[in-house]
Order: sequence, then C-alpha cells, then structure tokens
Amino acid sequence: MTIEFKDRVAIVTGAGNGLGRSHALELAKRGAKVVVNDLGGARDGTGGSISAAEEVVNHINASGGEAIADGANVADDAQVQAMVDAAMEKWGRVDILINNTGILRDKTFHKMEIKDFRAVLEVHLVGSAICTHAVWPIMRDQSYGRVMFTSSPSGLHGIFGQANYGAAKAGMIGLMNALHLEGAKYNIRINLVSPSARTRMTEDLGIPEEILKMWTPEAITAAAIFLVSDDAPSRQIISCAGGGYAAAHIVETSGVFLPPDKQTPEKIAAHWAKISDKSDVNYYENSSGPMSNFMAKAQGK
Repeated sequence: MTIEFKDRVAIVTGAGNGLGRSHALELAKRGAKVVVNDLGGARDGTGGSISAAEEVVNHINASGGEAIADGANVADDAQVQAMVDAAMEKWGRVDILINNTGILRDKTFHKMEIKDFRAVLEVHLVGSAICTHAVWPIMRDQSYGRVMFTSSPSGLHGIFGQANYGAAKAGMIGLMNALHLEGAKYNIRINLVSPSARTRMTEDLGIPEEILKMWTPEAITAAAIFLVSDDAPSRQIISCAGGGYAAAHIVETSGVFLPPDKQTPEKIAAHWAKISDKSDVNYYENSSGPMSNFMAKAQGK
C-alpha cells in the first residue's frame, strides 16, 4: 500500500526548518497541497522572517508541487485564522494539520522566569490549540480531518532544565485525548509523535555526534505521514528516533480497593507495593475506564 495525498490540503506549522520542513516536503511529494507556515524566529521565539518558509515553498513548486508560504505566529488567533482563510480561498478545504512549531527557553525551574515558562506554553500548547481550533469547523463540515501534535520525550518522561517545555508537551496528550473523543463521529483523527531528531533545537544539547547522525528528520516524517494518512489510527502516540518506532501509552496499575474504614494514608503506604505493581496494568479508552475498574473492585469482581 502506498500512502498518497492527492487532492488533500495540509497545513504544517514550523515548516521552514527541521522536522516541519521534512514533513512539508514529503506531503507535497505524495501529492498534497501544502501551507508552509513558519514565523522564522530565533530558537527562543524572538524575531521573525518568512524567508525560510518561502525557500521550502520554492522547492516544492519547482518540483511540480503546490504550496504557499505563511508567516503567522501560531500563538496569535487572528494571524492563524488568516492563514486558514488563505488555504480555504486557494484550495477550498483543509484536510491535514501538523502542529510542529516550537521554541526553547531552557533553564532549571529555580532560575526560570515565569515569562519564559508562559512563552513556551503559549507557542507549543496554546499555539497548537489555536491552529487546531481554526481548522476544526472545516474538518467537521467536510467529515474529514487528520491532526497531529508534536510532543517530546520531555513531555512523556521529563528532561532536566525543561519544566516549561515538558509541561507544554505533556499538555498536548490531554488535548489529543479530548479531541479524539470529540472528533470521532466526524472522521477527525488525532495523533501525536514524540520525536528525537537532529534539528536546530537539539544540535547544541551535548548529544553525541554518532547519535545525531542517526537522528534524521526523515525518520520522524515517516511516522508523521502515517499518522495523517487516510487510514491513520487515532489517539496514538508514536515515540520515534533514528529508525526506532514504538507506541507509547498512559496506563494504570490494577491497584487495590480499600473499604471506607481503611481509606487512610497509612493503609495506602502499607499497600504501596501492590498499588504500584507494574506487572498488571490497564489501558483505558476514556476517563470512565478507571472508574469502572474501581467500582468492580468495590463489588468484589
């Protein structure tokens, strides 16, 4: 089976460099019409230039594809709406949104200013929500949509000095879970990648060169293309780096049930080995799952 995007329209944010550029080029190569969005700022989000987005667009158009450049700040509602309006005016639909824009303002939490915490959340998490909100009514009306968020091992597992980045990336998981439920009946599928790749965001983080050589953006793009394809799953997290791909899940242990007279911190401490036993875990499709599990335990099932 060959994955193609003929007649599909895609918006890729942060597509002037790195992962976004790779995603945009591959979508276009496979037939999609692409809005290449990039503010063109520095790694910390300051400044701006549309030149990087225009270079990608020129490459796509010269190769026989169709693309337009856009310099919207994803954290600005009006600019994002104008970007979506431009796509609709030119092509009449939006089928795919890849939320990829990001900035870094790494510091230990003790030294971090709240403005830097807020700025990172505004771009990664709020910006992804703004872009998704702008295309949501279009996708509902056409009964088709594929949305991908770009998370990180920092969000899934934590990285020292990235409290702001990790919080933003973890927040995307909750957003994905809710939108998966809301979009299902409209054939809108929501997924997330947690990538490690060689980009301008990672090149000076002290990662050994032999690892960086394997961490190609194209390896991540393979997962992204799958997650926004016609036959994509939904509510899935692919953790990927250097050709390795794994599904990541949030699970709960089976835990224990304590009757009312034993619901004390001391009893929780006494049962902690069983409560935290990872050998028996459950994966839930929605928030009613854990409640059903606890009710079954209360009833002795």
